[in-house]
Amino acid sequence: MGKSVTISAATAQDVEQIFRLQYLCFQSEAELYGNYRIEPLVQSLDSVRDEVGADLVFVARLGDEVVGSVRGFTDADGTGRIGKLCVHPRLRKHGLGTRLLRAAESALTDGRAATRFRLHTGERSEGSLRLYRKAGYARVGNTTGGDGVRMVLLEKDADAPAFVASA
Repeated sequence: MGKSVTISAATAQDVEQIFRLQYLCFQSEAELYGNYRIEPLVQSLDSVRDEVGADLVFVARLGDEVVGSVRGFTDADGTGRIGKLCVHPRLRKHGLGTRLLRAAESALTDGRAATRFRLHTGERSEGSLRLYRKAGYARVGNTTGGDGVRMVLLEKDADAPAFVASA
């Protein structure tokens, strides 16, 4: 590859790249469910801009290109909410998802006093479920998104081991 991938806080200049990357990355999720109305695909550019301005948003960069992103915020009860973790299809399975997840968890704990983390993913999203299980997340429930997709809710305590060995 030649260049190394760096993880950093997103800036207003990254919004359009995050928007395009999100659209690209979530195509495979939409295909899994036969539903191209999932939230990451219908989110507006202005909404992404608002999230970058208000939430913790991290990006993975390969040179000047944004090749991954994740968002997070802490709710009123101290739960760090993590969402829209995505990595460019050509760079998957190189640990970038793990690095982005760790960055979000660290920032939510250190900067936002999160006491636990919660996230969700589609019930058919085996790669995502595997990543989250390795990161110490446990299934705490199910829900159905506004788009009709069945989701798995996962949580872990903020003081839980960062990553656990899998069998």
